[in-house]
Amino acid sequence: MSEHDDELDELDEFDEDFGALPPPAAPVAPVAPVFGTGDVPEGYRSGFACFVGRPNVGKSTLTNALVGQKIVITSDKPQTTRTVVRGIVHRPDGQLVLVDTPGLHRPRTLLGERLNDLVRTTWAEVDVVAVCFPADERIGPGDTFLVNELAKVRRTTKIAVATKTDLASPERIGEHLLDIAELGRTTGTEWAEIVPVSSVAGDQISLLGDLLVGLMPEGPPLYPDGDLTDAPEEILAAELIREAALDGVRDELPHSIAVVVEEMGLREGRPDDKPLLDIHANLYVERDSQKGIVIGRKGARLRQVGTAARQQIEALLGTPVYLDLHVKIAKDWQRDPRQLRKLGF
Repeated sequence: MSEHDDELDELDEFDEDFGALPPPAAPVAPVAPVFGTGDVPEGYRSGFACFVGRPNVGKSTLTNALVGQKIVITSDKPQTTRTVVRGIVHRPDGQLVLVDTPGLHRPRTLLGERLNDLVRTTWAEVDVVAVCFPADERIGPGDTFLVNELAKVRRTTKIAVATKTDLASPERIGEHLLDIAELGRTTGTEWAEIVPVSSVAGDQISLLGDLLVGLMPEGPPLYPDGDLTDAPEEILAAELIREAALDGVRDELPHSIAVVVEEMGLREGRPDDKPLLDIHANLYVERDSQKGIVIGRKGARLRQVGTAARQQIEALLGTPVYLDLHVKIAKDWQRDPRQLRKLGF
């Protein structure tokens, strides 16, 4: 067993349980069956769309807005998204499967290189790539680099989305749209559409959905009606815990946080009308000093993280949750291939 294995398996001396529960959630409505082969309406479309862009341009918030429910974590910290989570939009005329990817960035670690590889692989596998450009920021070298890379993917349809229009004046939005069009010309990228949106204000979200569905190929639904994501519940829970842990931390610590759900399941012996979902999760950081920051004075910050995460998980899954959260050290895990594998990357 290596030193790294010892660090990953090290038990933390601070184990905090978060067991305070609200009243039981209302029962989830039954899921309607997927269309049969002969039941698909004429002209029905289905396919995959991918949001890409520099880190922190609003890709995850846009995914949540189109799905109509939070399925992807959001944060003001760059490179928040580390996994590809599919959000599913159900409409009478089609089904849109949204792939939320990490932001393409200049990698400084092995983790960063793997996230960039994930982005490029996804581009070639979807029907439409939507590039996000925040309206409150100028087009920069990072945008140019990304679009030049995307131009190498020939067969995928490309659209441009001007995000965060609620943070810009109408004049600035107009300039931004012209800049996006010019970026397409200079990089040899043909935008099928250029659309401004605000996920926060809800502006033109429906229009974007219409445009994306219209660009999908004709075909039956890919997922049953009622499914909002195909991500395993363990992944969703781990991401919501990480989102809560990211709130209020700074410098290098946001990139050093990883969460793994070790065990998750309904508690046995509970009445059917009072279910309780037990979640046992480990929150990993890279150094002992970071561990102290996450735990906080007398465990206060970790309790806040656990409470916030539990509430989000309950809202998503519709079941009361008992969250058992531990903090552990995995030294320099972002640069270590073995530890990256252990942590799911």
